[in-house]
Amino acid sequence: MAEVRVATLQDLEDIAGMDALVMGDRSREEKLRKAIQENRCLLAQREGRAAGFLVYHQHFFEQAFMDLVIVHPAMRRQGVARALMEYMERCCLTEKLFSSTNQSNEEMQQVFRSLQYVESGYVDHLDEGDPELVFFKTAGRREYA
Repeated sequence: MAEVRVATLQDLEDIAGMDALVMGDRSREEKLRKAIQENRCLLAQREGRAAGFLVYHQHFFEQAFMDLVIVHPAMRRQGVARALMEYMERCCLTEKLFSSTNQSNEEMQQVFRSLQYVESGYVDHLDEGDPELVFFKTAGRREYA
């Protein structure tokens, strides 16, 4: 099982490197740095090594939205995405939690469904010919301290 925690700037190189490995470039490094500085990035580790990360915001109709869930290719199908998303569900401060994936990403759709997310709609024209499917789950703390 992966261990999940809030990422720190000391994790930036691992996170940006993993993102570059998956995406092919480091174009999102500043976005990742900002998310880490704002405590909106979670890091999953397995055996002390970075295995995946999750970036979220709360600007989607004032609800939490996980906009990046990235797993190192060598760590896929080992529960890393699930661990990140379950951690997010537990610490989410909004009542609703949203995320999305391309229609072509059947593996991620499976993860959403296995965690009881429901399809909430779709957005065309982000990636031509590959609609973005939006998923939703009731989550978060119902009692605020």
